[in-house]
Amino acid sequence: MTARVHPTAVVDPSVVLGDDVEVGAYSVVGAGVSLGRGVRLAAHVVVEGPTVLEERVQVFPFAVLGAAPQDRSYAGEPTTLRVGAETIVREHVTLHRGTRKDRGHTDVGARCLLMVGVHVAHDAVIGDDCTIANAVQISGHVVLEEGVVVGGVAAFAPFVRVGTLAFVAAGARVEQDVPPYHVAQGDRARVRALNVVGLARNGVPEEPLLAAHRILYRSGLPRAHALEHLAGDPDPSVRRLVAFLHEHTTLPGPVSR
Repeated sequence: MTARVHPTAVVDPSVVLGDDVEVGAYSVVGAGVSLGRGVRLAAHVVVEGPTVLEERVQVFPFAVLGAAPQDRSYAGEPTTLRVGAETIVREHVTLHRGTRKDRGHTDVGARCLLMVGVHVAHDAVIGDDCTIANAVQISGHVVLEEGVVVGGVAAFAPFVRVGTLAFVAAGARVEQDVPPYHVAQGDRARVRALNVVGLARNGVPEEPLLAAHRILYRSGLPRAHALEHLAGDPDPSVRRLVAFLHEHTTLPGPVSR
């Protein structure tokens, strides 16, 4: 099935249009853009290139994808943006391309949901199956691993990394890395608990991670001693958590009472 482009849309002749693409009224698709099979652009969408939207991406009105990064060092280089298959981009979302001082590429994974007003800055990486609620602000160079859920109006400082299946609560201000499988909340954010809801939804066993959480955040052991205690744990999720903690400076735990 051929692409369906509204007569009022402006589509550069260089744009690659996959089968069954729809481009809505008054949308603008610039040079260097590739729209995969089944992509849906609603009315008043802007996509600048170089940008790739993979199969069945849906973009709602007034979203802007692939604009130049908000970075003073940017001098017009052809950096890129990719949005993975079946991701939904809601109204007023902005996704910016990368910069030459990092990877030169911004990447949003497959099956993500980016709700109204989300901003993803230059060189950020959003993993598959992430859900990001309204007005979340993701600074440059941030990485969200797969399955992360973020509540509305949260904000991330540059270079923060959020581990797999973490939950960042609404309104959180995140300045350090968030460990996998945990809940972060507050201004400034702290680790509050294990993300037991996310574990259950994704079929990840809770008990090994709960035991690890107690050692890390409830035992009173220094971080280095707690990690030594967990070294060699047979559970793959615990091993992933321990590896993350070895590699990153993460948020502090709950305040002692």
